Amino acid sequence: MWICQHVLFIIFTLNCVSGAASLIHVFGYEGKEVKISCPYIKGYESYEKYLCKNGCGYSDILITTLQRNTSKYLIYDDTKKTIITVTISDLRSHDAGKYWCGVSRLGKDLYTEVQLEVKKDRCCDTVSKIQSIEKGSVSISCPYDFEYVNNLKYICRGNRPSTCLQQAVITSDTKQNGQFRLTDDRKSSIFTVTISSLTLRDSGSYLCGVQRKVGLDVFSAVELEVKELELFHISGIVGHPVTLQCPNPPEQRDKKMFLCKGDQHNNCTDIMENQRKFMLHNVSSSCFSVTITDLEAADAGTYYCGSDSQLSYIKIQLTVVSTDQSSTVSPIITDEQITSLTTSPHLTDVTLFYILPAVLALLLILVFLLWMVLKYKSRSKKVDGVGLNVLNSDVGMISNDIYELQENAVYMNTSSPPNMSNHDDIYTNILYRKDLSQLGNM
Repeated sequence: MWICQHVLFIIFTLNCVSGAASLIHVFGYEGKEVKISCPYIKGYESYEKYLCKNGCGYSDILITTLQRNTSKYLIYDDTKKTIITVTISDLRSHDAGKYWCGVSRLGKDLYTEVQLEVKKDRCCDTVSKIQSIEKGSVSISCPYDFEYVNNLKYICRGNRPSTCLQQAVITSDTKQNGQFRLTDDRKSSIFTVTISSLTLRDSGSYLCGVQRKVGLDVFSAVELEVKELELFHISGIVGHPVTLQCPNPPEQRDKKMFLCKGDQHNNCTDIMENQRKFMLHNVSSSCFSVTITDLEAADAGTYYCGSDSQLSYIKIQLTVVSTDQSSTVSPIITDEQITSLTTSPHLTDVTLFYILPAVLALLLILVFLLWMVLKYKSRSKKVDGVGLNVLNSDVGMISNDIYELQENAVYMNTSSPPNMSNHDDIYTNILYRKDLSQLGNM
């Protein structure tokens, strides 16, 4: 009996599969959810509906309207529109395959075949890389197939296609949204998104999307890098010239060199046309120079210069002072400015190259001479000390001799008082004292 029922079930299943009336394609991303909508004919609103997979055997039934929901599947029967909607959550690659929407009835069930395709939720194998400068602007070109010329175009941040349209920063319906502007060239099948007033926070991944009526949207990936704008401070004197150094990288040689004045880069006035006031010179593969002749107080302000108004340029803050103030004001030179100026010959660099070693050598010579003087004085003190001791010793000896001679003289006078009648003794005593007096004077 069981064998007969099993055979009948297989025959029923084969009849169901072979009798499929339509095929629905559904696409989803890993980790996300997908909705499968299957219509049915009127008159079966009260019948049980279900979703099954593969051969749709008993073990292949995933959800029924009697269950309503499980941890992964949710089924809803819209009896007014006669549509069964099944939501499959937390998609994985093994969820891809063939499904069936079924309506239980006596005899053959009603069914609709569904083919589910699951893709990874990231894009793309090829990524275009572009760069720009802070406070500048950049244009992102997004090509598409001609068959989608009338479809909705959009761009979003990140690289997750599943949420790109919901998080789009601009679409072809809006065309302008803050710093984003979208234009569509239908003849060349390219839509362009321009981002103005760039900041460092605008760096990151972007997806260009084209909405499709059937299946997943079409995407292309872009990686944007916004570089920090270099700022230089320069001072000049009224009536004197001042020279500005501007970048001119080799890859931008075909670009027009520019120098403009204004607080905002996107809204500044190009002043290179006045060649009498602004003289262009020293053009090389890395930079060019612009000399502002006969400075005036009105020349002070903010300047932007370079060879690419979108990518390669710098910001210069020029201060102009009068002749009286020039002695107390000096230009501020940053490390970046020195690095920039080394890319081309400059008088300041040559001067520093020769002066600095000379100053260091002079300091070393002065230190050496000071050391020699101190050493000489130290030795002189030692020599003077020794000579003084010797001199004192000699004086002491002489004093002692004089003292002994005086004692002897006194002794002689007291022991043998002179006899007034003895002239020889008196004469001898006088000679002795005379000799003693001469010795004392020594």
